[in-house]
Amino acid sequence: KKSEQELKDEEMELFTKYYMEWKGGKKSDNISYANIPRFYYRLPAEDEVLLQKLREESRAVFLQRKSRELLDNEELQNLWFLLDKHQTSPMIGEEAMINYENFLKVGEKAGPKCKQFFTAKIFAKLLHNDPYGRISIMQFFNYVMRKG
Repeated sequence: KKSEQELKDEEMELFTKYYMEWKGGKKSDNISYANIPRFYYRLPAEDEVLLQKLREESRAVFLQRKSRELLDNEELQNLWFLLDKHQTSPMIGEEAMINYENFLKVGEKAGPKCKQFFTAKIFAKLLHNDPYGRISIMQFFNYVMRKG
C-alpha cells in the first residue's frame, strides 16, 4: 500500500500531466490563435500613473490627428464656391445640380482634405432619378459636412 503523501504526489503528477496535455493540445490543434492580434487592453489602475499619462497622451494625439482631417470653415466655403461655379444646367426648381465631369473638376481644385469625397462611389450614392445623370450640389455639400 502507498502512503498518503505518495498518493498526493501521484495525484499531483497525473494532474500536471493531464493539464499540460490539455493546455498544449489546445494550442497545437489551432495555431491561428497565436496570430490573432490583441484587441483589448485593460484600463490602467489609479496607482499606475505612468500608464494613465500614456493613455491620456495617446488619446490627445489621436484627437489632434482627427481634428486636422476635418474641413475648417474657410475650406467649406471654398468647396461651396467651387461647386456653385461648376454647376450643370438646367436647374431643377431651385436645386443646383452637377454632373460627374464637373464633379471631378471640383475634386481636383478643392484640395487634399476634400479628395476623399470626390469618388465615383459617393457620386453614385447621391445619384437619384435625374435624367441628365447629375447630383444635387446641396445634397453633396450636406454629405461632406456630415461625414467630414
